[in-house]
Amino acid sequence: MNKIKCSHILVEKQSQALDALARIKNGEKFGKLAKELSIDGGSAKRDGNLGYFTKGKMVKPFEDVAFQLQIGQISDPVKSEFGYHIIKRLG
Repeated sequence: MNKIKCSHILVEKQSQALDALARIKNGEKFGKLAKELSIDGGSAKRDGNLGYFTKGKMVKPFEDVAFQLQIGQISDPVKSEFGYHIIKRLG
């Protein structure tokens, strides 16, 4: 089974996600922003790291994007029932 490793930043509003993405593009560290902004308390403490997962473990909108990213690539905001995710593929 294909396993990938990702980090994410989860926020409530699309505007917050776009702001976080702009800050990343301006050179701020993904992990620092995850700690500061993410409403997913568990992963936020670990720089947004979700660890390794296989298909079927994450909500579909998240998974569809995560599995298409290249290692090191960061997604545009992805809407799920939890809010807006910015996903970074780690492995």
